[in-house]
Amino acid sequence: MLDRVREHLDVLYPDHDTAELARACARAIGIDLDAGEPRGLAPHERTPLWDESDAICITYADTLVAPDEAPLVTLQRFVADRLADAVSTVHILPFFPSSSDFGFSVIDYAEVADRLGNWSDIRAIAAVTDLMFDLILNHTSAESPWFRQFQAGKAPGRDYFVVCDPDADYSSVVRPRAQPLLREVLTPAGTQHVWCTFSPDQVDLDFANPDVLLELLRITDLYVSAGARFIRLDAVAYIWKELGTSCIHLPETHEIVKLLHTLLEFRAPRVVILTETNVPNRENLSYFGGSDEAHMIYNFSLPPMVVHALLHGSAAALRRWMMSMPPAPLDCTYLNFLASHDGMGLRPAEQLLTDDQIDALVEVAHERGGMHSFYSSGLASARPYELNVSLYDLLSGLPGQDPSDEVARFICAHAIVLGLEGIPAIYIHSLLATPNDRETADKTGIHRTINRAVLSAADVAADLDQPETIRAQVFRRLADLLRIRRQQPAFHPNAVQFTLHLPDELFGFWRQSKDRTQSLFAVHNVTDEAQDLSLADLNLIATDDWCDLIAGRRIDHGETLCLAPYASAWLTNRLPAGLDGA
Repeated sequence: MLDRVREHLDVLYPDHDTAELARACARAIGIDLDAGEPRGLAPHERTPLWDESDAICITYADTLVAPDEAPLVTLQRFVADRLADAVSTVHILPFFPSSSDFGFSVIDYAEVADRLGNWSDIRAIAAVTDLMFDLILNHTSAESPWFRQFQAGKAPGRDYFVVCDPDADYSSVVRPRAQPLLREVLTPAGTQHVWCTFSPDQVDLDFANPDVLLELLRITDLYVSAGARFIRLDAVAYIWKELGTSCIHLPETHEIVKLLHTLLEFRAPRVVILTETNVPNRENLSYFGGSDEAHMIYNFSLPPMVVHALLHGSAAALRRWMMSMPPAPLDCTYLNFLASHDGMGLRPAEQLLTDDQIDALVEVAHERGGMHSFYSSGLASARPYELNVSLYDLLSGLPGQDPSDEVARFICAHAIVLGLEGIPAIYIHSLLATPNDRETADKTGIHRTINRAVLSAADVAADLDQPETIRAQVFRRLADLLRIRRQQPAFHPNAVQFTLHLPDELFGFWRQSKDRTQSLFAVHNVTDEAQDLSLADLNLIATDDWCDLIAGRRIDHGETLCLAPYASAWLTNRLPAGLDGA
């Protein structure tokens, strides 16, 4: 193990004693070297990291609130009462003390924010579901003890940040934000300038200092010990800086992810690393490495491609992209999603949609009451970076559209995502069909708050208990799809997938279980008009009985299905109880 760790460190810190540093890394992440040589699991000994039952709900700790109750307690009750049989994991977005950016400017990585609850509340949620934690390793809060030490010229923080020459050339640096890159700071050594990729309150850590790496490994050990099954590496693409480069996706960045992968293989082989890299598709795929970096990457191109198909009633671009997507490497998978706490990234759609098509998405978002932001590479004019809009509002609101069609289109979008190779993740505001919180966005001036509403738990419960409300309809139908999905071996995250050649009005793909016993054809009408699907055009095995899992009925090989506007069909030869004659 130490030899493998040292290989990574030789790339990162060639001027250091990497033999001793390798031992320090192992100790920092909680590997007891005095207990004997740690041993990674051989392939035949490994428990699979995921299966078809895996699905993730993304939420802030305080999305749901109740009077006189810690939000984490409220969340635990909602998960136990409403979600336990539909999802397997809850991604609790940063719940640490923070100074800005909804938790992503961490003051103390080791504590739960008092206003949210405590570690006992986190463990109570872990008792009913797996958990995902954020490891925010690119930066820390300007109010953190480390940065206070930097300002005072005291160890260890005085050496933890990237100090820059304000007169140097930073024109090639890729920026996801429009704010100044450097922040001026008064220190005992005089005025210094520190690197801030995202905001002046989020000061970048200097991973060229191995002590910073050791700090983050200790935090990783804490999170694993606290029950994290998934570790999300936030903004990982930017963590290594080298002047004269783009400072994104540098070789050292990939090497740090590989190092973490190696260490966790010995420390906690069931823990999954997820990288968050909201960038064009090819760049995003690079974080699989050779199956030795991230176990899982976000399928960042999926949201804009699915939304484009449904808004324009054509799956042509979506199908073309899907046909070009490689299957995930061995022991890796995709995280498929449509919405999250952030906006809908548009950079991943570059080269997949034209500039005019991307601009059309921006226009629709504004028509639906949303907003958007820009990014700049320093060498090119600013381009749209992300849409800031509620997903439900983005996919609804057409003039004269029947409310039932709005719900159907929203469900269709998710049915596509739930069927694809990978693990699905659904944002809690999508589950609850939450509209734009434009009032808060306008009040704060922060675009992303439009999709981060804080909801009364009592109001949500009242809506869910009234079947006719939009919220209840959406929640019930999404939960039903999740429950169906988790019973299908053909929906295993690594089961075979082929894109179907269908008319542009339909989007479909074929999945086959790893043992080849189940075939499943997922077909979706992406238009507002009924579409016919001749089952003779699909490879339905003639000797098998077939059914539509969503409609809950048997089908005949020679049948022509009429798919209602935005309807989906999951056609399979594995009949559930009640349809199999049992």
